[in-house]
Amino acid sequence: MPVKNRFAEMLPEITGWRHDFHRHPELLYEVHRTAAKVAELLRSFGVDEVTEGIGRTGVVGVIRGRSDLSGRVVGLRADMDALPIHETTGLDYASGQPGVMHACGHDGHTAMLLGAAKYLAETRNFDGTAVVIFQPAEEGGGGGLAMIEDGLTDRWRIDEYYGMHNMPGLPVGAFAIKPGAIMASTDQFDITVTGRGGHAAKPNEGIDTTLVAAQIIVALQSVVSRNVDPLKSGVVSVCVVETDSRAHNVIPDVVRMKGTSRSLDAGVRDQLEDGVRRVAEGVAAAYGAQVEIDYDRGYPVTLNHPDATIHAAEAAREIAGAVDLDVAPLMAGEDFSYMLESRPGAYIFIGNGDSGMLHTAGYNFDDGAIPAGSSWYARMVETRLPVAG
Repeated sequence: MPVKNRFAEMLPEITGWRHDFHRHPELLYEVHRTAAKVAELLRSFGVDEVTEGIGRTGVVGVIRGRSDLSGRVVGLRADMDALPIHETTGLDYASGQPGVMHACGHDGHTAMLLGAAKYLAETRNFDGTAVVIFQPAEEGGGGGLAMIEDGLTDRWRIDEYYGMHNMPGLPVGAFAIKPGAIMASTDQFDITVTGRGGHAAKPNEGIDTTLVAAQIIVALQSVVSRNVDPLKSGVVSVCVVETDSRAHNVIPDVVRMKGTSRSLDAGVRDQLEDGVRRVAEGVAAAYGAQVEIDYDRGYPVTLNHPDATIHAAEAAREIAGAVDLDVAPLMAGEDFSYMLESRPGAYIFIGNGDSGMLHTAGYNFDDGAIPAGSSWYARMVETRLPVAG
């Protein structure tokens, strides 16, 4: 591990930052305390430029190498926001904000990148510029896109982007990556079925919206099983069903459904949207009901660029000795995808060991992963921006 000794020395300090962020979680774009702390630390490290308020509450730090013959810029990204979940870990540094917790490890991601930023500002053993990016609102708010739209790529002339996420079940400090699709697109839909309600004892006098909704839910399963190439991946799930009635003997006028579609391929993504619309409209028409479909496209597929994946894996191999190069992609989404649409780059997983699962009340980031994670961030700069000679 090329920088093992330095990050071992820094581990108590980085862990302290992580525990502080964990104790004070913030949601979406409201990461004001976290962003202020990040900016304060970056300035204390001697980072050359610190800019706040990018993508509303994002922070960008610029670290110049000992030379700039290459003229190249590498961007390193971490996310800062938490989730609306009530923590049950019982940790002495557990969330002090009821109903909000770092249940996805973004506190760890932020701390690891801060550790790398401090190291890079100390050593500057690279030719070019490192840009450290601390992003708000990954958890459904599209903070990555907001930062891109606020000029992140062009303003700082970023040539490549690299990001990281912890993975429960993978040994602590181990790495896994693959080229191509590594995380899914995440779309959501609302389907409203309108019929003619009435007494449950006389269904013949109405148009039974609950029956129509049930048939739509069942038929939606054919969108993947009978339309998508079996060698490709897709998911359509209806997760919420609501009516305008709570009585046992009333057929409701309206039933509302909410769900999500996931895919690892842009063509499949189009198929899923077309299929959801076609099935819902067709089933409703068959029963004489009306249907309204609101289909919202969310994060695109997270696509690792082939060459950048090789570079990311080589840096990880220096640190961990071995890298899983054939990890199964996740059907969860990630707005680092917007940065990878803007420039080449790669997204890697780092092991969080036998922890609780992400997005659960008992999850906690494993501090033992910090030296490996900070080292990987730092090595991505040093290997992509090598000093001549």
